[in-house]
Amino acid sequence: MKRRYIEIMDTTLRDGEQTSGVSFSASEKLALAQLLLTEVKVDRVEIASARVSAGELEAVRQITSWAAGAGLLDKIEVLTFVDGQASLDWMQASGAKVMNLLTKGSINHLAHQLKKTPEAHFAEIQQVISEGGQRGFQANIYLEDWSNGMRNSPDYVRQFLDFLKTQPIRRVLLPDTLGVLTPGETYTFVRQLVNHYPDLHFDFHAHNDYDLSIANVMEAIRAGVHGIHLTVNGLGERAGNAPMASAIAVLRDFMPDVRTGVVEKSLYQVSKIVETFSGLRIPDNKPVVGDNVFTQTAGIHADGDKKNNLYFNALLPERFGRKRSYALGKMSGKANIDNNLRELGIQLSEGDLKKVTQRVIELGDQKEAVTREDLPYIIADVLNNTSVTSRVEVLNYVLTHSKDLKPSATLRVRIADEQFEESAQGDGQYDAFMNALKKVYSKKKLTLPILTDYAVRIPTGGRTDALCETIITWKFNNREFKTRGLDSDQTVSAIKATQKMLNTLD
Repeated sequence: MKRRYIEIMDTTLRDGEQTSGVSFSASEKLALAQLLLTEVKVDRVEIASARVSAGELEAVRQITSWAAGAGLLDKIEVLTFVDGQASLDWMQASGAKVMNLLTKGSINHLAHQLKKTPEAHFAEIQQVISEGGQRGFQANIYLEDWSNGMRNSPDYVRQFLDFLKTQPIRRVLLPDTLGVLTPGETYTFVRQLVNHYPDLHFDFHAHNDYDLSIANVMEAIRAGVHGIHLTVNGLGERAGNAPMASAIAVLRDFMPDVRTGVVEKSLYQVSKIVETFSGLRIPDNKPVVGDNVFTQTAGIHADGDKKNNLYFNALLPERFGRKRSYALGKMSGKANIDNNLRELGIQLSEGDLKKVTQRVIELGDQKEAVTREDLPYIIADVLNNTSVTSRVEVLNYVLTHSKDLKPSATLRVRIADEQFEESAQGDGQYDAFMNALKKVYSKKKLTLPILTDYAVRIPTGGRTDALCETIITWKFNNREFKTRGLDSDQTVSAIKATQKMLNTLD
């Protein structure tokens, strides 16, 4: 079956930059334009609005200079205005050759913003197109507020298109400027125009104010539109534009009669770069590119995947250069743990796997974030602790640390059937804890081992919420031994290691 080709125009650098608080530097714009055209392989990029600033002009110059050398200048587009010579002069200075001319697509905008008749507006548009052509510019035409134009002034839209079909333009760009269309309206309006103007090339430009941008993209394509406008991570004014990764995945999986040139494996990479450049964090649950969207949490899902990929769908992470993962926490089952251990190359017996699973669930119940990298530490802690009898237990403690005051600790300890409570100060919270513990043991006329080494490790990645393993080396009766503790708090992990030491004494 011959599949219909859909052009993809990325407008992250123009419409996406209208996201509140987002401003790309010239070098960032150049890097993104290069990545979008050569790696993601979109068909065109809209990179700027004319006459915005000197910095914008410099960014466009850098991009057009690169694109001319790479034979891609016809894929670089700039938003321009019906403003006589001003935008045309800016275009000429920038080196760009394709202008996306912003015009009025509804009688409401025309009458109230420009206060002009359709005939006067069309005459000015014709003059800009003609003079742009004389300067060697190609023209695409935006019908701003087209969606409301089709709702409230369809005769005006048809009058406008009757005029445009007489002009030397390449594309008519149909923006849902305020993001107000329903999927049914999108299909109806686009279908009417495609049928009535078969010689015109139509692009659809969705906004996401009602979270309908992807549904509207689907309906526009189903209605016969020739191209769609997207942004990386759905950047754009207000609620943003149709997000590229979601749109490309939907087209591939649910619209087999169409195709694009976009490389799916590049979508996650460009998403992360735009996240960094824009300073806007991608939500963890954002489809395709969010951190958690290929993570199974429930143990029953992990078990089903292990047995026959029962919880897989067509949206496989490998398509986007990603991997499936299995979350570790209170919802974890043995299958979650086992899948993560396999990734680390670790195998446990059924009994040990059950103990480790229980410990992960306990940590998750305390709202600790448990990762795959934490697992070796959890294993060491659990398996090392199984043979220790809790004759001594640290029941309660309070640790304080205040500016210009010595840290202090108050603790309650059970030794066999007796309970003791003591307080002390020290050079640090753990030192204060040990000083209070020494007071307890002096009451029992017992001597504590000497601490000879204190080592702290966290898993790779540098997460501030990572589990912390404290390994303490002790000397007692001319022998050395080590105990380890595990917790997200360094001092608490040291206290846990100390309690293990207390229970190993003869």
